Amino acid sequence: MYSKSGPQSEEAISYNLPAFKLKNKVLVYFAAFKTHIGFYALPSGNAAFQNELSSYKTGKGSIQFPINQKMPFKLIVKIVKFRIEEIEKDEATTKL
Repeated sequence: MYSKSGPQSEEAISYNLPAFKLKNKVLVYFAAFKTHIGFYALPSGNAAFQNELSSYKTGKGSIQFPINQKMPFKLIVKIVKFRIEEIEKDEATTKL
């Protein structure tokens, strides 16, 4: 994910969770739990991929990937790329 989707991003800890940041804004958070991997793409990331996430337990900005299932790396990459575009667009709008 890091090298393919967000090579210019930086590793960080935010809200006591590992995260990747781009231009000082969080791309995604993640965490390991006993039964799942928590992936936090913020509400916008979840909303944009609502159909593809329908088979996973989700919250407003959270996704639970069960540890007994194969990780959907292609979907994770798509979500990270979406968040990169969102941050880039927000930065471009802010500069206007």
